[in-house]
Amino acid sequence: MPDRTIVAIGGFTDAAPLLDYVLGLARGRRVLYVPTAGMENTDFTVGWYGVLGEQGASMSHLHFNPWPPADLRERVLGHDVVLVGGGNTANMLAVWRVHGFDELLREAYERGIVLAGSSAGMICWFEAGVTDSFGPELAGLRDGLGLLSGSACPHYDDEELRRPLYRRLVDHEGFPSGYAADSGVGLHFVDGALAEILTAREEATAYRVEPGSEDALAARLLDA
Repeated sequence: MPDRTIVAIGGFTDAAPLLDYVLGLARGRRVLYVPTAGMENTDFTVGWYGVLGEQGASMSHLHFNPWPPADLRERVLGHDVVLVGGGNTANMLAVWRVHGFDELLREAYERGIVLAGSSAGMICWFEAGVTDSFGPELAGLRDGLGLLSGSACPHYDDEELRRPLYRRLVDHEGFPSGYAADSGVGLHFVDGALAEILTAREEATAYRVEPGSEDALAARLLDA
């Protein structure tokens, strides 16, 4: 059975080291970029072709508007990495579920296709997460895909309201324990268990957050 692999990233600051790490985990360098959360902004999609091209990857993109491609399953399973962009997590999950993409991601995961993403692309793999999907105020989202147990909070060091809200949710509102990640930090999970933490930035790291506690976790600094 292949390893079931997810790399959940707190936010892209210097994308190259983390992308190189993700590509190194995959069986090949065919990347499917999924920008649903960012409203499928064509400028961002074109930009990612340049970014991934510089990494030696072969990229294609998946847009759901005005409708998904007829060969959606074959499109997903024909890649080595599924890379999810940032934006509105709740809207993204709703679109995915309408078209059955959530189940295709589960199939890809079981087949050993690497799942990765930043911000919304971090939160979505967990049961719950901290998001600005519902308005300008941050809130807890409790209906993630659940491929990873617990909760997630990205942007832990570059959005000052993330930490206090996440702590309040976990400490006082029954939110599941989980992981927070600074921007530029990736959490590599294998078969649902945390295998390694990577950082593209010195002093940036991830945290294990449980009721009444927050523990910094050791991260390996990636070469620039």
